[in-house]
Amino acid sequence: AHAAAVGEGVTVDLTDPTQTSELAAGKWTGRASAKTLLKNLRRRWEHRKISNLQYLIHLNTLAGRSYNDLTQYPVFPWVLSDYTSETLDLSDPSVYRDLSKPMGAQDPKRAEQYKKRFVEWVEPDEERPTPRFHYATHYSSAAYVTFFLLRLEPFTSAHVQLQGGKFDHADRLFSSVAETWQSASRGSLADVKELTPEFYYMPDFLLNVNSLDLGSGRSGTSLGDVELPPWAHGSADEFVRKMRQALESEHVSA
Repeated sequence: AHAAAVGEGVTVDLTDPTQTSELAAGKWTGRASAKTLLKNLRRRWEHRKISNLQYLIHLNTLAGRSYNDLTQYPVFPWVLSDYTSETLDLSDPSVYRDLSKPMGAQDPKRAEQYKKRFVEWVEPDEERPTPRFHYATHYSSAAYVTFFLLRLEPFTSAHVQLQGGKFDHADRLFSSVAETWQSASRGSLADVKELTPEFYYMPDFLLNVNSLDLGSGRSGTSLGDVELPPWAHGSADEFVRKMRQALESEHVSA
């Protein structure tokens, strides 16, 4: 049921990560090209044969992203924009982020600042010119992956290594979903990060299950579990369940 014809007598199991990983790595031994596989993958998604999560995982694989590489880790989008309400109505379009725009354009005022930077860019070094740019950062990086997955190994050790042998200051660690959304969507010109796939299937990364000493923030409160939106009712399982429901919603799928 999950095999798609891609050429003369050739089928590809679109749910088999081994096959898609081989293709992305340039080791595919069948007759299918990445373009053909993508075409069939899109057709199955359009016909609701695979979920949005499956589709995004496969797109990441075809793009050469891998769970084994922090610098090319799979990327998933922020889907919701409401992380402060007591309840969450997934039939209300206003609770979703604008998926037609990147994170840097979610807030019109911040988008204008990026445009101004691009238009008014003055080259500081004529001998080694820097092309005009909107964003001075990226939506995904090894630092962002370990930021989100800090509480789980091997990401804990990777974070410590990136920070020179210690945890970053508590105020810069992932402590609140709402604050992280605020920063990435409108609060800072240096933050346009998207999410990792774990937000849609793994509640464990939100919990300090290993009792890590992450220090205390400016408020004096010790960091432990990630602070969740009120609509999650203090449950990491409920948070991930709602996130997955939003990802698979008709609003996102349409």
